[in-house]
Amino acid sequence: MCRNIKPLNNLAPPATPDEISDAALQYVRKLAGTRKPSKANQAAFDQAVEEITAATERLLDSLVTTAPPRDREELAAKARARYEARVAAGG
Repeated sequence: MCRNIKPLNNLAPPATPDEISDAALQYVRKLAGTRKPSKANQAAFDQAVEEITAATERLLDSLVTTAPPRDREELAAKARARYEARVAAGG
């Protein structure tokens, strides 16, 4: 869906409130089809981001796993390698 929305569950350290809010913002932007809403739609846009942020926080707090937390540095290194492979392939 959105390349900028990253999985936030089971991270070490856990996802921050800013990361959760940023993911909600990206989601609302994708659904709305715009990065910046008009003044007439700003309140609805902001409310949607707040509601999705809250729902995401509740979801992450309620998820249960027996897997060990995923290492952020390792995930970042894998993402860099995928990006470099895309650039090298010309895409």
